[in-house]
Amino acid sequence: MKIGIFGGSFNPIHSGHAIIAHHIITSGAVDRLWLMVSPVNPLKADHERQVADTDRLRMAEMVTRPLENVETSAFEFTMPKPSYTIDTLNALQAKFPDDELYLVIGADNWTVFDRWRNSEEILAKYHVLIYPRLGHDVVIPEALCDRVTLVNAPIIELSSTTVRERLAHGLSVRYYVPDEVLGYIERKGLYRTGSRV
Repeated sequence: MKIGIFGGSFNPIHSGHAIIAHHIITSGAVDRLWLMVSPVNPLKADHERQVADTDRLRMAEMVTRPLENVETSAFEFTMPKPSYTIDTLNALQAKFPDDELYLVIGADNWTVFDRWRNSEEILAKYHVLIYPRLGHDVVIPEALCDRVTLVNAPIIELSSTTVRERLAHGLSVRYYVPDEVLGYIERKGLYRTGSRV
């Protein structure tokens, strides 16, 4: 089985994430897609601004629940911190030896992929699916064409940072996040100035 690993802090998950997840699974690129919620992203300096892991997990579950063959995973919460993609992939491969793992990343991450820990090992052992991001040209070396694929997904210019900033200033994020996620954020007062941000 081909399993896509779509990792991120999802702080919070937004409509762009939902669109990409839906596109990846309906394109047939993978058989199942796991949204892997990360406790700490080593490349992000503002990880201390994340809301509780349980809140980010619940919001991600709200997005994946109605999508067939897409689910939210807390697997990385069992890993040593900070969590590195190569460690997660190796642990998943050991647990699911008969499955093929496909790492799903944005074009922005592909441009800095050489900064990822053991990036060469990732490319040697796993497949990579890249979705486009505005302003980031994707160049795939010929030697990697059998393992790295640019997915013809829509370009979504929306970020969790934008959502957090709007909420912190009391601005509406309707349509920026799915309705159920918006309701959860409002009920719990997440990302507001003075809240657990």
